[in-house]
Amino acid sequence: MSAVSTHVLDTARGEPVGGVVVRLEQVTPTREGRAAEIGRAMTDADGRVSDFGVVSLPAGTYRLVFETAQYFSAQGVERPFFPEVVVTFQSDGQRPKYHVPLLLGAFSYTTYRGS
Repeated sequence: MSAVSTHVLDTARGEPVGGVVVRLEQVTPTREGRAAEIGRAMTDADGRVSDFGVVSLPAGTYRLVFETAQYFSAQGVERPFFPEVVVTFQSDGQRPKYHVPLLLGAFSYTTYRGS
């Protein structure tokens, strides 16, 4: 079981967003907040990523980077306001799984800690 999962929904269309590349990064505090990619996946037709290939998250800061520019381009948005969305979150090292959804619109987004 993957320690991190996500899904992306287009709130304007009311549909899942497939084909979005999502990177999972670990932020390294000793390297001036730089991040190292530890997983990468693409949302499926139902807008979901269920496996980043990471089975546990030690305590620390992580981020999901959603590469949304190509999706918006396919929807006819020439210059998207959010060419990417970065969601930063912390792991306490105790939870076995984190689900971090993204509700996406052309000019806004929302996220939350799911279950």
